[in-house]
Amino acid sequence: MSDAVTEPIPHCDLLAGVNPLRAEILAAVARVVDSGWYILGREVEQFEREFAEFHGAGSAVGVANGTDALCLALRACGLQPGDAVVTVSHTAVATVAAIEQGGFVPVLADIEPQRYTMCPDSLLQTLHSAASVGLRVRAVVPVHLYGQPADLAAILDIAERHGLKVVEDCSQAHGALWQGRMVGTLGDAAAWSLYPTKNLAALGDGGIVLCSSPETAERLRMLRQYGWKRRNWSECAGVNSRLDELQAAILRQRLRRLEDDNRWRASVAANYLQSLGHLKICPWVAKDCRHVWHQFVISLKNRKNLIEFLDGKRISSMIHYPAPVHLQPAYLGRLHFPGDLPHTVRAAERVLSLPLFPGISEAQTDRVIQAVLQFHAQAADS
Repeated sequence: MSDAVTEPIPHCDLLAGVNPLRAEILAAVARVVDSGWYILGREVEQFEREFAEFHGAGSAVGVANGTDALCLALRACGLQPGDAVVTVSHTAVATVAAIEQGGFVPVLADIEPQRYTMCPDSLLQTLHSAASVGLRVRAVVPVHLYGQPADLAAILDIAERHGLKVVEDCSQAHGALWQGRMVGTLGDAAAWSLYPTKNLAALGDGGIVLCSSPETAERLRMLRQYGWKRRNWSECAGVNSRLDELQAAILRQRLRRLEDDNRWRASVAANYLQSLGHLKICPWVAKDCRHVWHQFVISLKNRKNLIEFLDGKRISSMIHYPAPVHLQPAYLGRLHFPGDLPHTVRAAERVLSLPLFPGISEAQTDRVIQAVLQFHAQAADS
């Protein structure tokens, strides 16, 4: 057996995404080191400006991480402790943690079974259920999951009719489009994580918020640094959540390559879809969106068997996410949601993410495809 066949295929290879920009990243790091300014300086200001320009709208504010980005975005939109926020349970736990971090009350809606994002009908049901128990819902956080936008037309309409703020969680959808518009530009604010595995990734932690109004952006700049409007003068109760100069300098380089990286992801996803589509396990893609393929997520009953089969072929896979937030020990029995979120529970039992990252080779992708086909052929014969 050749080395090419036995070489492990990671689910995500961070170095493969960094290597094409190695010289530019090292030059950016040197530029920051030589500047003598390491917190909230020129690099952060330039990254914020370039990020807003990339999206064609809004004012951007860099923060320490994606969890802070979502929490501070809600605070900057005027929410007060005790206000309720509707989001989903099929998401990274950070979404719910960010809501609680701000002193808000998470309320959960179910997802659409094909899209894996917030179901508008369930959102309506959740609003009525929350009102019936006296919860004051003030905002909705749709999560654009796996790289595909949520059904924003319906969600924005419901939010407008109920007087709700909309803060988009874009942490898995850097560069995604909904009806030709960038996600993150359609609500009152939007939050992104810049964690190393993201489509736009720091070499460490980072986050950024895009605000629809200059006033919201100004409030957020105060909130991220102790509530200061001017140094050592707190206008409001803020926190310490600052994107550092090193990460901002690196992110400026990676932002310039984001569209190319997303095209690479889309090419790999197209290969998976063409080769595996007949198995009826592949993700559904909305026609009104540009999916940016943060993850390529298949769905199948015998997931555990496929994971073990892929492991035997030295192919890594991951589950996003193995347990809904509302069923995890920290949240069990204390979050409000109507019904039992059946589509959320079903997704957690069936989803599996195949290897996909900028730099994954055609040979590696073909190995994954052949392994999945072989598994299904054997399962059909048994």
